[in-house]
Amino acid sequence: MSSRKRKADDEGSSGDNDDRMSASPSSSPAMALRSLPQQNSSRSAKRMRTNVTGRPLALPRLLETLGADDMRNILRSICERHPDIGTEVVSTAPRPGVPSALNVLNNYETTFRASFPFGGRSSSDYSYNRVRQTLINLLEALKDFTPHFLPPNETQAATSLNFLDGATEIIHRLPDWDTYQHNRHKQEAYEEMAKAWASVIHEAAKRAGGIQLQYGGWDQKLSKHNEISGGRMQGAINELRGSLGWMGRDPVGSTPGGTAEPMSIRQQLLSGTYGMGAPVRVGPW
Repeated sequence: MSSRKRKADDEGSSGDNDDRMSASPSSSPAMALRSLPQQNSSRSAKRMRTNVTGRPLALPRLLETLGADDMRNILRSICERHPDIGTEVVSTAPRPGVPSALNVLNNYETTFRASFPFGGRSSSDYSYNRVRQTLINLLEALKDFTPHFLPPNETQAATSLNFLDGATEIIHRLPDWDTYQHNRHKQEAYEEMAKAWASVIHEAAKRAGGIQLQYGGWDQKLSKHNEISGGRMQGAINELRGSLGWMGRDPVGSTPGGTAEPMSIRQQLLSGTYGMGAPVRVGPW
């Protein structure tokens, strides 16, 4: 009996201990969360604040984001509002060379070609009306660039002739339209280009007896341009013939059959080819 009583007492005491542990505030999850120290909400808000504020890009960074077309448009707008700035830009900008100028003209030509409608004849009136504005843009650019490479603005005849050679090729590639009146743009371009060639040749002939005209094959190139244009470069041909005629050679092959005469002795001496191709004699003289 005593052993049973001790066992019942032990079980009762362990149950009381369990009840007391379950009722203890530290054993409850909710009470455990409440007992944790709470962060101050005001401190948390202060740490999230920052002193960085929005501001526009600085000028150097802004310029880095602009494309070439954007830069040109902005600069043109500024120069139009402030002519003195435009004058300074003209005086300080690098001088355009032949490759850069021809590259701009080729871009205009590319835009012109891309504006043709799909299908149909490219020489029709419908095609002309579709591409008329881009054609005018190309010819206006050609008209503006050409004087830059003419004397007295350009003093090197080789530079002038290189530009005129490339510019004339662009005119050759312009289409011939079905309607005669539409071809006036191309005809006028040929007339202006022939005058430009004649101007450069005339000035080059004054320097060192026109020796710059003897090299580079300009006589053959101009003759080819005249042939492709249907004789519209004849004024330049005449100027070149008059400038080089003193050497006893027709520079553009005006002899019968269209072949050029042999080079004169003077020209052979200047070019270092004198005696080349002469028959070799064998035996006594």
